[in-house]
Amino acid sequence: MRVEGLALALRLRSPFEACDLGAALVRAHAASLWRCFAPLYLAVVVLALCLVEVHGWLPVLVVFWLKPWLDRSLLFVLARAVFGESTRWLDLWRERRQVLGGSLLRTLLWRRFSPWRTYTQPVEQLEGQRGAERRARVRLLLSGQRGAATALQTAFAQAEGVLCYGLVALIWWFAPENRSSEISDWLFRNSGTSDGLLSLDLVLALSYMAVVLFLEPFFVAAGFAMYLNRRVALEAWDIEQEFRRAF
Repeated sequence: MRVEGLALALRLRSPFEACDLGAALVRAHAASLWRCFAPLYLAVVVLALCLVEVHGWLPVLVVFWLKPWLDRSLLFVLARAVFGESTRWLDLWRERRQVLGGSLLRTLLWRRFSPWRTYTQPVEQLEGQRGAERRARVRLLLSGQRGAATALQTAFAQAEGVLCYGLVALIWWFAPENRSSEISDWLFRNSGTSDGLLSLDLVLALSYMAVVLFLEPFFVAAGFAMYLNRRVALEAWDIEQEFRRAF
């Protein structure tokens, strides 16, 4: 990575302060992130919703399972953002083979449930490490950081759940007075049926999809910022950056 080209002022941070840096990256480059992520994500959402009549839980499962693949597009944008570059959908499309096609099976199979996947994802996608070199690199990055990386993923999983059920609760909060029981009967009666287009299954799926659309860029950015922070600690990027600026 070209340290001299970084648009960030690097210094050693605590893991959770690094997560704040990730949130700042999202705010600064929100247009690039959602401009590239939203079209890809909406295509997955449409595909997932087509399966609602097969089983009510399938749309949520499809989106949940494909999130690591979708995260690759976000990491691509964030990697350019740290150099101050904006990203258009066309930029992502030009690199689609590397960004979206690389390590597809590994991403969706045995690494799907890694408790620190967003923290270690740059090792393969950005550094290009494979095999034994990748495993050694991941061990080095995780040394002393497993707890923080796991806590990051756990916190965002909890936030997903809270926001998802909060959106569902809006149906009752905005219901006309004395009509809450009727809404409950309507939703639960249609739950799991093929003719209830606004059944509980579909409402839950749509709320989950809306939360992922909003929250996933922050999740990936937090893991990426923790990764950058770890490299600052390992390779003294902050000192190198200061020397390059001074001379």
